Amino acid sequence: MAHLSTWFRCITIDIPGYGKSPKATPGLTTIDIAQACWEAIDEAFPGESAILTGCSTGSNLAPYMYHLRPDKTKALVLSGTGYNPGKEFVPGRIADYRERGLGFRWDYTFQDMSASFRTTPLAHYFANLFNERNDFGDVDSIVYQFEAMQTQTQNEDFHSSIKAPTIILTGSEDGSHQRAFVLQKRIPGCELRVLPGAGHACQIEQPWLFNRFMLEFFTKHGLMPKGPKPQLALL
Repeated sequence: MAHLSTWFRCITIDIPGYGKSPKATPGLTTIDIAQACWEAIDEAFPGESAILTGCSTGSNLAPYMYHLRPDKTKALVLSGTGYNPGKEFVPGRIADYRERGLGFRWDYTFQDMSASFRTTPLAHYFANLFNERNDFGDVDSIVYQFEAMQTQTQNEDFHSSIKAPTIILTGSEDGSHQRAFVLQKRIPGCELRVLPGAGHACQIEQPWLFNRFMLEFFTKHGLMPKGPKPQLALL
């Protein structure tokens, strides 16, 4: 946020169950969440376009947001993601949250990190920071969000019809790293850059490289602003 706000008006959006976002109800869908994210952007800057930047679940949401408003999506920046239509990890996440509640977020944070990074003081700082927000969380909403991910459907051309400039930033130690290359092939013209040694949350482990790759991508596609700051929605 501090770096990118030099050029962009940045909006960070908490999906249901995290931060101060509204609680979810049973039957929540991925489209519901994607629409709510656009509503958050509209509330801040009505009618304006945005670059959609997401990590993990945010990267899952961004293409759905694109399909809701392709004319308002200037680009997609995806990280911590890959092509995984089966979402085999979801039942385990749901079971962990149901059994352990929001306390599971501590262990979950370290699972998103590479083996070398998770032993550092900075990794523990982030884990503490995330867990300090548990009072604002809602475990049922988190479960509904995972259930929505598990039941979401995609048309055959869901990825191939994306026309906005797209880049995938993937950590070499991320469990979804190899699937990132599969996703790249499904999106026309999609670019991909690797952050060597980084895990799932590569933007946290190597922000200097993550931001450099992102800004190079923006420059290449003429997205660096020359006038009023555009919107960059971080999911």
